[in-house]
Amino acid sequence: MSGKNSSFNRRDFIKSAAGIGAALTIVPPAAAQTGKLSTNRIIGANDRINVGVIGVGGRGTYVGRFFSRIGQKTNACQIVAVCDVYQKRVSSNKEYHKCGGHLDYREVIGRKDIDAVIVATPDHWHAKIAIEAMNSGKDVYLEKPMTHTIEQARQVIAAVRQTKRVVQVGSQTTSAVHWWKARKLIADGAIGPMVMSQGSYHRNSKSDWLDWVIDPNAGPNGKGDDYVDWKMWLGSASKRPWDADRFFRFRKYWDYSGGIATDLFFHVAAPINICWGEAQFPYKVMAAGGFYTFQPGEIRGEVPDTFHLLAEYPKGHSMVLSSTMANSQHIPGLIRGHEGTVIMVDHGGFESGIDHVILRPERRVVTDEYKAKFGTDETRIPIEVPNNEEDWMVTHITNFLDCMRNRKQPTLDVESAARTQVLISMAVRSYREGLVMYFDEKNWKVAAKPFKA
Repeated sequence: MSGKNSSFNRRDFIKSAAGIGAALTIVPPAAAQTGKLSTNRIIGANDRINVGVIGVGGRGTYVGRFFSRIGQKTNACQIVAVCDVYQKRVSSNKEYHKCGGHLDYREVIGRKDIDAVIVATPDHWHAKIAIEAMNSGKDVYLEKPMTHTIEQARQVIAAVRQTKRVVQVGSQTTSAVHWWKARKLIADGAIGPMVMSQGSYHRNSKSDWLDWVIDPNAGPNGKGDDYVDWKMWLGSASKRPWDADRFFRFRKYWDYSGGIATDLFFHVAAPINICWGEAQFPYKVMAAGGFYTFQPGEIRGEVPDTFHLLAEYPKGHSMVLSSTMANSQHIPGLIRGHEGTVIMVDHGGFESGIDHVILRPERRVVTDEYKAKFGTDETRIPIEVPNNEEDWMVTHITNFLDCMRNRKQPTLDVESAARTQVLISMAVRSYREGLVMYFDEKNWKVAAKPFKA
């Protein structure tokens, strides 16, 4: 969050609780197969939207409280139910929102009084819950990453097309004004033919991501608030005896997460895709990284602390992303063209607000026409309303609520988000298999050798 004194501090939430989840084998419900989809009420311009939060660990608590705060200010929405497999999280969030609490997500999506759900479970549950919610007539605010696999992304897209529900993927960076300013500059010809995009997301904190606090009393044998429905949490993931490290620190394990690629890169790659202004899937992705600082035995996990990816796109440009959990110095997001470069400010500069983007022309190659329009010197393009992470969250959630009323596409709809999901899922597979991966867009297939044209 922006501001060290903000009451909505994301890191405070994350340190106090990790997200929850369950697992996934997508089987379209009978309602979807028959086309007899249940629908909720038509929401008028002045109606208050009833929202249920599924998964109230660190992220779900954070997002749910943003919805609640917006509702208190505007009367646009209210939280009427919270759900988690960990009773302590249910109890604390139920008390905060003064609402109903559930241990089983199906009880939430089955409620007729709920118009929308927030899905903030671990990644391996995202698609299943989102699809079932849509088939129950609910709109969905679906936390990033959109899904755990590429095939699941395809299934979520199919469900949106079939049910006509509104789904906003919860990467709030896509609502940041500076990315849309960059998009307009690129559309206006400020960089010429695109060459390369690059970005990063760095942190220097083992405890902030790899080493969340474990409640020693929590578990499937816990009494009262200490109870965890471990079988539900695992879902279709590999069956295992209770493991508190996997539950509280799920992002360290491939069964439930894609590590840095899915947790951090989504926030960078999704807005970069928006800047390009056209739908593009990568056709070739490779990844590298490793345990460079925090050793596997030290963190007892599987995902690396440092991760990089390189992707190539059929339009003739590439993307380079880097991240580590052992160093906090960011590389500003930028998009290079043959005639100029658009540079976003450092991703770490939340506190002061982002008030400009930079256009840096390539003086040696620009034409007279270009010079007349953009000049030859570096220019700071002002953003009329400086924005930071808290602003992005408010804008992103408000956009979702507005789209529930007008039934328009939200800022990060599932088809747009899928382009990033394919990228990061291919990168995870590349890293794990040590191979270059290729994507067949027509058939949504990934392989370690190029597909025939």
